[in-house]
Amino acid sequence: MNASSQFQPTEVELQMLRILWELGPSPVREIHARLNAAKGTNYSTTVKMLSVMLEKGLVRRDEEVSPHIYRAAVSRDSAGKRLVKDLVEKVYDGAAMSLVLHALKSAKASPEELAEVRQLLDQMEGKP
Repeated sequence: MNASSQFQPTEVELQMLRILWELGPSPVREIHARLNAAKGTNYSTTVKMLSVMLEKGLVRRDEEVSPHIYRAAVSRDSAGKRLVKDLVEKVYDGAAMSLVLHALKSAKASPEELAEVRQLLDQMEGKP
């Protein structure tokens, strides 16, 4: 996937990426077992989805082994950053702080999460 293309996986593609992030490199059967348990997807649909994801550059396939092994082509962290960047641009006109404030207002943050936010703010302000 080139840097200029937008990173817009579908919900099912994100679910399959989450499976690969959790399992690590895996054959179709393992990916399908997880996807089928969650969505009741049939095997041929899983194969087709992986093929589409391969074309989009979301996964890579190791054809040197049998069965072929699929791996996520992007890390969870990288995917999250790209999705957040797209969201900030599309919904908040590039104002990241608006997204942060909205997120903090709409979901109950744990004390640990609030401490992490405070620590990040302190770092941004240059406080020790």
